[in-house]
Amino acid sequence: MKDIKSSKRRNLWFEGFMAITATVNLGLVLFDLSYVPWRDFYLRKLPEIIKIYDPIKGIEAHQDTKSYLEKVDALEKQVNQTGLQSPQVNSRLEEIRRLSSEMIDSNPFAGVNKSGTLEKIKNRMRDRIGKESAKQSFATFWSQPYLTQNGWDQENNFFNQRIRPLIASNYYRQIGESGEFVDDFWMIDLPFVILFGIELLGHTFLIRREHPGFSWLEAVLWRWYDLFLLLPFWRTLRIIPVLVRLDQAQLLNLHSVRKQVNQGIVANFAEELTEIVVVRVINQVQGSIQQGELTRWLSQQENLRPYIDINNVNEVEAIAGLLVKTIVYQVLPEIQPAIVAILRHNIETVFHQVSVYRNLQNLPGVGHAQTQLSEQLATQITTNLYKTLLSAVEDPVGAKLTSQLVQSFSDALGSQIKEKHVLSEIQSLLFDFLEEIKLNYVQRLSQEDIDQIIEQTRQLRTQRSVLAVVDKSTVPKIRQG
Repeated sequence: MKDIKSSKRRNLWFEGFMAITATVNLGLVLFDLSYVPWRDFYLRKLPEIIKIYDPIKGIEAHQDTKSYLEKVDALEKQVNQTGLQSPQVNSRLEEIRRLSSEMIDSNPFAGVNKSGTLEKIKNRMRDRIGKESAKQSFATFWSQPYLTQNGWDQENNFFNQRIRPLIASNYYRQIGESGEFVDDFWMIDLPFVILFGIELLGHTFLIRREHPGFSWLEAVLWRWYDLFLLLPFWRTLRIIPVLVRLDQAQLLNLHSVRKQVNQGIVANFAEELTEIVVVRVINQVQGSIQQGELTRWLSQQENLRPYIDINNVNEVEAIAGLLVKTIVYQVLPEIQPAIVAILRHNIETVFHQVSVYRNLQNLPGVGHAQTQLSEQLATQITTNLYKTLLSAVEDPVGAKLTSQLVQSFSDALGSQIKEKHVLSEIQSLLFDFLEEIKLNYVQRLSQEDIDQIIEQTRQLRTQRSVLAVVDKSTVPKIRQG
C-alpha cells in the first residue's frame, strides 16, 4: 500500500513539473505573439527586452529614421560647441530640413504597418508650429530664427520628449526566402517540443502496455490534447493541454468549468436529438400505415415482417383479464357504498316524479318508509349486479360466455373495420394525427428547458451519491449489531 501511495505521489510530482513546463511554454508563446504589436511599450518600459528579442524576430533599426536621429544628435553637439547662430549649425539644420521632407515623402514607417506613427509625428509638429503643412512645420521648426526666438533648450526638449520616441519606434524587419518576415522563435520552442514529444512517446508506450489491444494510433489519441504541444502552428491552442495538465496535477481545479462545458454540450445536442428520435419514430409508424401493415394486422395475415411472440402469451387478453379481476375483487367492493348512494338518489328522484307518490307523502310514516325502500332497492340492485359479475368471472360457463362475447365483439368490430372505406379513412386519420403530433408536440419537446432538465439530473446524481455515502456509513453499525 505504501509503495502504491509513493508511486502515485511521484507521478503527481512529475505531472506537476510537466504542467508547469507547459505553462512556461505557453507564456513564451503568448509573449512571442504579443511582441510585435506591443514593441513600442517594451521600447519605452523595458528597453533591455528589445535588445534581446529584436534579433529573434528579425528586427533591426531602420536606416532612414536612424540616420535622422543621428543627425539631430550631431546638431545638439554642434550647438553645444559653436552656439546656435554658427554657420556649422545652420548647415546641419538645412540637412535635417531636407531629411524631414524626405521622411514625409518616402514614409519609412509603411514597411512595418506603422504609417499611423508618421501621422502622429506630423500632427504634433503641426500643432507645435501652427501651420497646416507638415513639411512647412518641420522647415520652420529646424530653422535658426525659430529656435532663437522660442529657445533652443525648450524646443529641443519638445523634440526629445514628443517626437524622438515616435521616430525611434520605427524599425526594419527582415524578410526570408519564403517571402515572410524572419521569425526564429522556433529555436526557443524546439526544446519544449522535443521534451513534450518524448513524454508523449513514453505515455503511449505505457498505455499500450496497459491496453495491449490498442494500436499505436489509439494509444496516441488517448492523450490527444498533448498533440497541440507539438504543432509548430496554431500555438495558442496549447492552452487546452496546459489547462488539462494543471487540472490533472491538482494545481488548478477546473471541475466547475468542466461541468459547465459538459452542460453546454448536452444542451446543444439534446434539443436536436429529441426531435430526431421522436420524428423518426413517428415517420416509421406513418410508413407502416402507408405500406398497409395496419390492414395486414387487422386481417391477421402473415407479412414480410411477422409479429414476434416471445412467450406464447396474448398479452392483450392477459392484461384485460387481470384488469377485470382487479375491478371485480378490489375496486368494486371499495366503491360499492358510492354506487348505492347514486342508485338511492336516482330511485328517490323517480318516486318524486310520480304524482300518486307525492300525494302519499302527506301520510304519516310514508316518508321514512320511502327512504328505507330506496336504500333496500339500491343495495339489492348493487349486490345482484356484483354477484352477477362475480359469477361471470368465477363460473367457468359464465367466463366462457363472456369470452365468447368479447370475441364476437372483436370479430364484428374487425370485420367492419376491414371495410375498404372504413380502413382507408382510419389510415388517413391516423397519418394526419401523427403529422399533427410532429408539428405540435415535438416542437414542445424541443422547446423544453434543457438547462432545467440537466440541473434536475445533476440533483438526482447528487442525491444518489449522498444516499450511497449514508448506506456505506451504516454498514459497520449493522455488522456490529
